[in-house]
Amino acid sequence: MLTIHATDEGSVLVEGDTVAALGPYEELAAAHPSARVRRWPGVLTPGLLNPYGPEILESTYHPDPREADEFGNVPIGGQRARELFAAEPARLGPSARRGVQRLLAHGTVAIAGELRSKAALDAARGVGLAFAGRPQRLPGPVSFSPKPLVLLPQLAVGGPARFAVFDVEDRADLVRRGASTCVATVIGGRLVHRSR
Repeated sequence: MLTIHATDEGSVLVEGDTVAALGPYEELAAAHPSARVRRWPGVLTPGLLNPYGPEILESTYHPDPREADEFGNVPIGGQRARELFAAEPARLGPSARRGVQRLLAHGTVAIAGELRSKAALDAARGVGLAFAGRPQRLPGPVSFSPKPLVLLPQLAVGGPARFAVFDVEDRADLVRRGASTCVATVIGGRLVHRSR
């Protein structure tokens, strides 16, 4: 099925897991009138690389919402996370899946760093996150919205349908406001996150 992901700044036509065309919405819609249309506010980008894959998925505990009374609702790192995983190693898989969801909610379509646990690898591969080498210089502290943001190369016709949409005015606004402005993440042509 053909899908047009449309923003005011530009649109992409997706066929299966591939970018079939790029351009203004009007042109894509006229050429493909039967395509499903998803309209988004803001800017469509190739998505982000988060350089902290192991730190976020293997060294941070992402509490289940049902554990909010005991652990709160923000990720837990450091010694406390190590203690939780040591006491109950089975926590790693569900935590990694919740961590992946948080990454997707920040427009992440690729991660860097070597994942060593099967649970984290399965969680990342399960949604189709791409894997990349770490940048030579890591940006700041571990974050879902590291500064500076690492954008992937531009989308290309025939390339993978992997991108994110941010509710910002332009890329400079994205840099200022950060990745928490993500409204949609698409990987392998599938909408894997939407905030509205």
